[in-house]
Amino acid sequence: MVVGVCRLTLSIPENADLKGKRSVVKRVIARTRQQFNIAMAEVEDQDSQESAVLGFCVVGNDHRFVNSVIDKVIAFVDELYLAEIDDHAIEILHLL
Repeated sequence: MVVGVCRLTLSIPENADLKGKRSVVKRVIARTRQQFNIAMAEVEDQDSQESAVLGFCVVGNDHRFVNSVIDKVIAFVDELYLAEIDDHAIEILHLL
């Protein structure tokens, strides 16, 4: 079993309050889950107005497949144009 985990740091610079940020985060999560059927959640910076940290994971039986899905998710979030991706970190684990 191969598990890929990704941490996305998003910038939401034009946001005025937490309500607006949560709206953007919810839209990003809902659209991404719908498109890729993955687990995704906001994992840090819940009280920050201008940034959000999202985590998601992909499970599969092939390293290349998991890495490919992670790359596609990152590109999809970037192409939503709801928030800018500041940084991302990927870790792929091989479990027995």
